[in-house]
Amino acid sequence: MFHGTVTKELTSHEEWSHYNENIIEDQKDFVFMKFSGLHLKSMENLRSCISLRVCIFSNNFITDISPLQSCIKLVKLDLHGNQVKSLPDTKFWSGLKKLQLLYLHDNGFAKLRNICMLSACPSLIALTMFDCPVSLKKGYRHVLVNSIWTLKALDHHVISDEEIIQNWHLPERFKTYNHRLFFNFCPALKKGSTYEDEINNIKYVISKINEIMAHNSPVLIVQRWIRGFLVRKSLSSLFLYKKHQEKFINEYETKQIYIHKRYEDKFFKDLFFQPETNITGKLARWKHE
Repeated sequence: MFHGTVTKELTSHEEWSHYNENIIEDQKDFVFMKFSGLHLKSMENLRSCISLRVCIFSNNFITDISPLQSCIKLVKLDLHGNQVKSLPDTKFWSGLKKLQLLYLHDNGFAKLRNICMLSACPSLIALTMFDCPVSLKKGYRHVLVNSIWTLKALDHHVISDEEIIQNWHLPERFKTYNHRLFFNFCPALKKGSTYEDEINNIKYVISKINEIMAHNSPVLIVQRWIRGFLVRKSLSSLFLYKKHQEKFINEYETKQIYIHKRYEDKFFKDLFFQPETNITGKLARWKHE
């Protein structure tokens, strides 16, 4: 790693050019980058990180995130605590097809219309924008929830059915901001976390959000009941057929045993109570059978 000021003569040197090319080539394979609290002002060097999946650039001085457009494999993007005031257009977000977790809290977003650009993000599940000026605006949560259709959690709370279905008044358990819907899915960063740790954390966050929704969404609960009923109904004929088949087999086996036992009883009765019977022949025939 180079320290100090890099002069024009040094950067134009042949060996430096070769070194720079190698760095760019290596960046294509980067899947995890974490630069938190380093007073960074630009993300230009990320343009070549086409394999990047987890990007953490929190607590810096970033103002422009457009260089991330080439990072189409991003799953988690953490940019909280920066100075971003405006989001890129829908073309940028539609290209991030795998992005599921997006942390943008503690930035300078002030316009609802601008943050609605996130509606083009096709897989976004969890989003944070608290401690931004826009979060103080009336209808902020309602607009985001009903603009980003894939969104399941916003600012520490899983989205309730009451927020999605207009004029639907639910019991306290299912209401917006109920304690059952609370989930801090953006805890403080752990020092020294690895790529594997981040991937496991992503899986945990998504599974936890789904679990909370499964137990606190009336729509999902009813859907689960209906699916169970339809499955049982479709399989009932199969179960009845198997039950009938087992009953038939049991009856057949019982009948065979009964007939066989009755034949043996008759044989021994003839053997002991009818002396004139041809005992040798009967024994031979019984043994043969």
